[in-house]
Parts: sequence; C-alpha cells; structure tokens
Amino acid sequence: MNPFKALYLSCAIILIAGMLNLPIGYYTFMRIAVTIGAGVFIFRELKEEFTLWVILFGIIAIVFNPVFPVYLHSRSAWRVIDLLAAIPFLLKAFNSSAVNPKSE
Repeated sequence: MNPFKALYLSCAIILIAGMLNLPIGYYTFMRIAVTIGAGVFIFRELKEEFTLWVILFGIIAIVFNPVFPVYLHSRSAWRVIDLLAAIPFLLKAFNSSAVNPKSE
C-alpha cells in the first residue's frame, strides 16, 4: 500500500472514530493526526499546482489544528464536521491520481 494512501485512509478512520464518545485525549490525538495528514496533502499537491483540494484541506487543517483549537462546545456539531472532513480523505485515499502524482 502506498504510504500516502495509508495516511489518508488512517486520517479518515480516525475522524470517523471521533464521532464516538471517547476520552478527551483521543480528540487531541485526532487534531494532531488530521492536521499532519492535511498538511502532507497540501505540501504534495502544491508541488504540482494550486487546486480547490488545497483550499479544502487547508480549511480542514485550520479547523483541526491543535495549536489554536476551534471550540464549538457542541458534540453534535463536531460529529458532522468529523464526517465531512473524513470524506475528502477517503476520496483521496481511493483516488489513484491522488496517491500517484504525475511527477512520480
């Protein structure tokens, strides 16, 4: 398995698992992992070109960043955000052009 595909898939699974009621430490881990995953995607994509995917993953990185966290104080709102953030990671994990850029 391509390491980038594994990273994107892992981020999606972490986000989907975040929809459960888990200890607060998990959500800190989730913020770190998702921000790293989004950052890796942005870095790789910007080597080729600036796309709407870069903007989308940039928004994900901002919302989930652990340094300046976004607090919504609503678990139900975060469940929706977790699910919506998992979708781009799943799409990129299973999209062959996302894991095999033209330059490789």
